[in-house]
Amino acid sequence: MAKMTKAQIIRELADKSGHSKKDIETLLDMLTTLAYKQVKSSGEFLVPGFGKMVKMQRKARQGRNPATGQTITIPAKTVVKFRLAKAAKEAVL
Repeated sequence: MAKMTKAQIIRELADKSGHSKKDIETLLDMLTTLAYKQVKSSGEFLVPGFGKMVKMQRKARQGRNPATGQTITIPAKTVVKFRLAKAAKEAVL
């Protein structure tokens, strides 16, 4: 089975819930916007039973330029990670 596209997810959720595809698409867009806003302001966003998006600081570190082999310094930066919930891991694995 291939990975699902956004359109396929919307169609599947609309068929299972009885709501219109437009309503489902609006809900998904609102959830995405809310997640981004919450991670930006509070540093994390939790979807119960699915996982949590977390904003983290990554320290500066030494790396290597693969083309030349020269050692370079990779600067510190802020990244967003997704931590899968235990229930999701158990359901999938």
